[in-house]
This record gives sequence, structure tokens and C-alpha cells, in this order.
Amino acid sequence: MSLGIVGGTGKLGSGLALRWSRAGHTIAIGSRDGAKARAHAEELAKKGCTATGGDNAWAAREGEVIVLTVPYDAHGPTLRAIAEAAAGKVLIDTTVPLVPPKVSRVHLPAGQAAALETQAIVGATTPVVSALHHVSATHLADLAHVLECDVLVASDDARAKAVTIGLVHDLGARGLDAGPLVNAIALESLTPVLIHLNRTYKSQGAGVVFTDLPTGRG
Repeated sequence: MSLGIVGGTGKLGSGLALRWSRAGHTIAIGSRDGAKARAHAEELAKKGCTATGGDNAWAAREGEVIVLTVPYDAHGPTLRAIAEAAAGKVLIDTTVPLVPPKVSRVHLPAGQAAALETQAIVGATTPVVSALHHVSATHLADLAHVLECDVLVASDDARAKAVTIGLVHDLGARGLDAGPLVNAIALESLTPVLIHLNRTYKSQGAGVVFTDLPTGRG
């Protein structure tokens, strides 16, 4: 599958690219600066990741599935820049509405969740999925590290949710159906709690694991 990682030069996007490339997916790395994305793709190639780079709209056009990995302050402008290229495609939004410097405090944006704001911007014909908020970028980038956390996946579109859960499996983690897109409010709000735990217990990436569920791990 071809995956367009918008904002893919950051830590999360890079870790996802490495894992998904290893699983056999084709990776398009996007950035506001296309030259930066192309240079970053060359750096990832040294780590065994087969990827190409370009600006964010290009990455959105290249991907069958689009993964948005930008900070919240770039969320709206980035979405408006890629909305046309993303039309009709599955769009996975990893964004958490953090407000620096108090990133260990929950902040609800005007639209209640970044993913809900995404759906409002791109329109009903582009299915939005909220996922991948609770996976450590550090652990993703370490291909020898076994991912022990679960990944909650929320969407109003059953097919988009199933596609995303499959991609989570390809990362080596377990994807769990977390209900409709409105539940993104809870998913995004858990991230500041994990940041607090990481700081308090000096963790490289606290995650969440749900017990007594029949779904097998990836």
C-alpha cells in the first residue's frame, strides 16, 4: 500500500515510515518544504527505509492512505493545503491539541478534538480516523524494540477503521476498535497523561495495554 505521511520529517512520522517500509509499504514523506522532505527520505534510506519525499500536497496525492503527523499549531493550515489531494482517501490523524509549555495538561480545542476539526475541514466524503496518539516515537524508530502498547482507533467509517487497524498490525502493535470519531476526544486527552507519566517515571515511552480482550497482538 502507498502511504503518504504528511509532516513526515518529525519523530513520529519517521518512526512510522521505518516500520511501515519494513512491512512492505511504499512511503511518501511530506513536509512544508519539499527539499527538506527529499533530504529526509535519503536519510531514512540509510536506515533501510524505502521512501521518497516532496511537499505535503504531493505526499497526500501519492498516498492511498494519508497519515497526518503535524503539531497542532500546524494542523489547520496543513489540512487546508492538502484537502483537495486527500479527497475521498482514508486520512489518519495522529494530532494531539497540546498547548506548550503545559503539554502534560489536557486541552480541548474549539472543535473538541483535532480529529473532529479535521473531519469538518476535509468534509464527509473523506473518512477521518483518530489513531496512533499513544505510541512512542522513540520505540517506533528502534526496529529491534517490540511494541507492547495497544493502539486505539476511532472513526465513523468502518472501512477506514479496518484499514487503520491493519496498518497498526503492520507496525507490530495491536489495534483496537475504539468506537466513533467523537471518541477522539478521549484518545487525544490521554496523551498529556502519558507525557506526565514519562516525565515522572523517566520513561522512553509509556503506552496503554487493555486486558481481557480477545483480539490478538500483531
